[in-house]
Amino acid sequence: MVFIHDTEQSLRAAAALVNSLPETDSERVDTLVTQEDFDAYLDEYAYTGTFHRDDEELDAVRANRPRLRALWDVDREGAVPLVNAMLRDGRALPQLVIHDEFDWHIHATEPDAPLSVRMLVEAAMAFVDVIRSDQWDRVRICEADDCESVYVDFSKNGSKRYCDTGNCGNRMNVIAYRRRKAAESA
Repeated sequence: MVFIHDTEQSLRAAAALVNSLPETDSERVDTLVTQEDFDAYLDEYAYTGTFHRDDEELDAVRANRPRLRALWDVDREGAVPLVNAMLRDGRALPQLVIHDEFDWHIHATEPDAPLSVRMLVEAAMAFVDVIRSDQWDRVRICEADDCESVYVDFSKNGSKRYCDTGNCGNRMNVIAYRRRKAAESA
């Protein structure tokens, strides 16, 4: 494991939130529009604390996406002021907690803080771990020609090149195979 469980979960949730609003691919659409979309996201990425599950909360969560996406557009040093601003804006006050099936881990907001604030601060705390462990090279944008989705490489050897959102690895392998076959028959 590259990162501790709660850090990995927060990084995965942040990437999924960013990827719910595609950067460039015109065939993909925003996948966080309806309350049902929001419920599905929250079912997949466990957050604790108060939930309203209303349009106002959904809009606030959607508004986090550009701030989080910006983390994939900078280097390690460039991420520091972005992360610090998220922590400052969320009035982060890290504390150790234990609940449910999780061992001791850090929560940095009160349970009744708005969900969008809790999500942003949890993501910021996870990126603190990435920065501190000097693993920024694992924060990546998909290498597929037609994809701008983001991900964090959790593989042991750090060799992942494609996201998991659009079957990019398979598509790029097929394209490379077809190019090789075309070159062989030419």
